[in-house]
Amino acid sequence: MTLRLPELSLVLLIGPSGSGKSTFARRHFKPTEIVSSDACRGMVSDDEDDQSVTAQAFAVLDFIVRQRLALGRLTVIDATNVNPEDRARLIAIAREYHFLCTAVVFTLPESLCHERNKSRPDRDFGPQVIKNQISRMKRGLRGLKNEGFRYSHFLRTPEEVDAVEGIQRDPLWNNRKQDHGPFDIIGDVHGCNEELRTLIGKLGYAIEDDVATHPEGRRLVFVGDLIDRGPDSPNVLRLAMASVKAGTAICVPGNHDMKFLRWLNGKKVQPTHGLAETIEQLEADPLDRRDLISFLDGLVSHFVFDDGKLVVAHAGLKEDMQGRGSGKVREFCLYGETTGERDEYGLPERLDWARDYRGRALVVYGHTPFAEPRWLNHTVNIDTGCCFGGALTALRYPEREIVSVPALRTYAEPAKPLLAQATIDAQLQNDRVLDLDDLRGKRYIDTTLRPAITVREENVLAALEVMSRFAVDPRWLVYLPPTMSPCGTSSQEGWLERPEEAFHYFTQQGITSVVCEEKHMGSRAVAVVCRDPEIAISRFGLKQARSGVIYTRTGRPFFTEEALEQALLERLASALERAGIWTELATEWLCLDCELMPWSAKAMELLQSQYAAVGAAGIAHSAAAAEALGIAISEDHLEPEVRAMLEGLQQRNESRGTMLDRYRAAYRQYCWDVVTLDDYKLAPFHFLAGEAGLFTDRDHPWHMSLAGRLHEADPALFQATRWREVSLADEEAVAAAIRWWEELTAAGGEGMVVKPHGFIEKGTRGLVQPAVKCRGREYLRIIYGPEYDHPDHLPRLKQRNLSHKRSMADREFALGIEGLSRFVARRPLREVHECVLAVLAMESEPVDPRL
Repeated sequence: MTLRLPELSLVLLIGPSGSGKSTFARRHFKPTEIVSSDACRGMVSDDEDDQSVTAQAFAVLDFIVRQRLALGRLTVIDATNVNPEDRARLIAIAREYHFLCTAVVFTLPESLCHERNKSRPDRDFGPQVIKNQISRMKRGLRGLKNEGFRYSHFLRTPEEVDAVEGIQRDPLWNNRKQDHGPFDIIGDVHGCNEELRTLIGKLGYAIEDDVATHPEGRRLVFVGDLIDRGPDSPNVLRLAMASVKAGTAICVPGNHDMKFLRWLNGKKVQPTHGLAETIEQLEADPLDRRDLISFLDGLVSHFVFDDGKLVVAHAGLKEDMQGRGSGKVREFCLYGETTGERDEYGLPERLDWARDYRGRALVVYGHTPFAEPRWLNHTVNIDTGCCFGGALTALRYPEREIVSVPALRTYAEPAKPLLAQATIDAQLQNDRVLDLDDLRGKRYIDTTLRPAITVREENVLAALEVMSRFAVDPRWLVYLPPTMSPCGTSSQEGWLERPEEAFHYFTQQGITSVVCEEKHMGSRAVAVVCRDPEIAISRFGLKQARSGVIYTRTGRPFFTEEALEQALLERLASALERAGIWTELATEWLCLDCELMPWSAKAMELLQSQYAAVGAAGIAHSAAAAEALGIAISEDHLEPEVRAMLEGLQQRNESRGTMLDRYRAAYRQYCWDVVTLDDYKLAPFHFLAGEAGLFTDRDHPWHMSLAGRLHEADPALFQATRWREVSLADEEAVAAAIRWWEELTAAGGEGMVVKPHGFIEKGTRGLVQPAVKCRGREYLRIIYGPEYDHPDHLPRLKQRNLSHKRSMADREFALGIEGLSRFVARRPLREVHECVLAVLAMESEPVDPRL
């Protein structure tokens, strides 16, 4: 014998002490699924038989049950459960979490229970206890269904208990998680048969004998409200019924459909909101009413598809109701959430549940007509009011592509005007106020490039402090660039970094071709630029038109003068226009990763307080030491050994003076006065994203060619970046690249960045570093100090460890790309900021800042 119960069940074992409940539970359920009242007594009092702590024990039991049901876990209550009031408490908890209740009742002979308890020293109570438990149990057994148990199983003898071979857990009817589609989800049809057939044809389906089929095996999903208001509800029903029966379509019920079903079943309903027209159409149509009743009566409130990534319900569904089964779930699916009041049009006042939706599943629904599909918080309403003269809309899944056909005419006048809130406006309006609870705390972020990236809570708090106090308007903050790891430490004497190590890294990863780009000494800048300043309002949700924003790699405004920033962005937008890039990339906005020069424009305070101060102090010290050593050496009576020592110190001081001169020269060449816009230079190197999508599928030569076109369009503003492709299998090409780097750095250049040919590459060890920097000898003097390459220091510096830095670069790169992809997909801003904030949080991790 196999006992069947729903997969989402709260199972109550009902029976007196000694009836075998615990043994049965251990045999047929996981230990983690069983919540025992005795075990809870032991938790709170160290004694499972201490009846004085029953109240505290059941408080613990109720808490555990609530946590399990909230997570959607089947739970078994191992207690006597013979009192109806105790069962009522647990049934109420199950209803709160939309779980079905199952009773497994042990009505074994009283004598057997007594016999079993006698053999257990922990059951030292008289026979009257068992008698009372059995008496209370029997009085309530007839009313189990009325109490709220959907399923009840009775085990009357030890043989029946032993005959149970297993438990069959039946999926709920709404559970179609194994069904991955692809689907074409159609909004409220409302009897618009001609528009429905046109839309189905536009989606690529053929219709034969009222069955819609797609050559690629796609299926239709109707969100309900097939009938009323439109001119031909019977033929809409005929197509839906035939296609569902053939397996080429799926349907959930709408409130109009269920009202119609009540009328078909002879119930008294008001023939309003188009029902009278449907009844009239049906009376003139030979559609079999028995088939119609069977079809409508069999519709399931909602469906969960694609491993829980997609939910379809007529009026939508909150996260905690998805995949659950209860009257409240069905009511929500049909009507949404209402206040119980009427609006000025006499219609039920509905709460906008989608504004607070935080679920991972995409919820596709209808019910409330909008003038266009409404995306909000990972939900989309595709009821576009076809019967009211709007359009009939479908969502292609998983493509998330909207396909619509206009209504042929207006078939009914809406009680109130269609809500003409644009797709963009709905999400942008909702994102104007961000909830701190959506961002703080320890986070595990899944990205397409790296799964489950962990961000520690203390780092998140530090990042929130920076973002809330110093960052640009958060609606602009859609991307932060990753840190960049240096190449491996050079084994050549006198060198800390050389290109050979960068090439070796990529060769080890299985990369055969790289791109070497000149590294400019400036400040990393992210430019979000709009073709038309109005895009700042319509796409980014700002209140005023702007040409965009330029911010640092920590999200802070790059310019203190807004007029200067906007002037630069206008030049950038104009150059993109002249270069034909706006049109080529089919976008009205772009996110670019750039270097903005001079370095002193952003780092003047750092230069003055650190680098210049070090140089000045070093020169002064060297001059004073030279003078003191000169006087000492001029003494005639010095011992030869002392003179030799002083001359050695003099040579060391002269060498230090030379290094200090080179140190000052190294940073000075990256500094110049900036007064007007013409004093700045911008060097873009990544065209990251636009409205058409991410450009990470383009290789680095493509990105550099666009940068070259910008330089040609405005050479005064855009710094040309020298670059070359290198085949790592070609020894001559590699040698030429090394010579090129030596020439760049000898002429005062910072060095170069080596990147894999493709923007995103997977190697033998997973994700390949997006870029590896190889800095010149003189530039490293700025980073490590004037005397870093002295033989006394360089061997120690060569012992650096790059593993943490490279791990940070990988994670930040994955997070940056994920955040941009979410923005392009119009995901809620909190989901974009989850990634942006994580990049900033990782900058709090302890790592050598010189790397």
